[in-house]
Amino acid sequence: MSRIGKKPVELPSGVSAQVSGQTIEVKGPKGTRSFTAGDDVDIVLDGNTVSVKPRGLSKRARQQWGMTRSMVANLATGVTTGFKKELELVGVGYRAAMQGKDLKLSLGYSHEVIFEVPAGITITAPKQTEVVVEGIDQQQVGEVAANIRKWRSPEPYKGKGIRYKDEYIFRKEGKKK
Repeated sequence: MSRIGKKPVELPSGVSAQVSGQTIEVKGPKGTRSFTAGDDVDIVLDGNTVSVKPRGLSKRARQQWGMTRSMVANLATGVTTGFKKELELVGVGYRAAMQGKDLKLSLGYSHEVIFEVPAGITITAPKQTEVVVEGIDQQQVGEVAANIRKWRSPEPYKGKGIRYKDEYIFRKEGKKK
């Protein structure tokens, strides 16, 4: 039994869902998202509750059960509150600013890094050393934040680079004379 899979997903007020075959489409105040489940599970809509049931007891059906339930819950969360990743720039001269629809990063290179914002994602720079990535798709928000972080990931000696907010960087001690 999947502990995650057997819990039904409660849809908040203002959110509607529609199931057609193996596809569920969720509409809310922030937009519309859909997910197509595999053939090993059934998606059942009862009023404002969505439940996922496995077809059979095979290992694959049990694996898909909990994953599908999590995906449906993420759809409901995405269209109501959305997802957010916060990044911090640590280092002398490291800055971020919005330039039109693009993000301009100064990361100690000889040139500015211009990061194009993909569709469906909102990037803001409330301070020069902070970047906030928001959207309704959790996977896309995480991927965009990881791509920004990849330009200058934190190094272990001084901790300089782009890090997630509240991320702990394991620090190393330098050479001793």
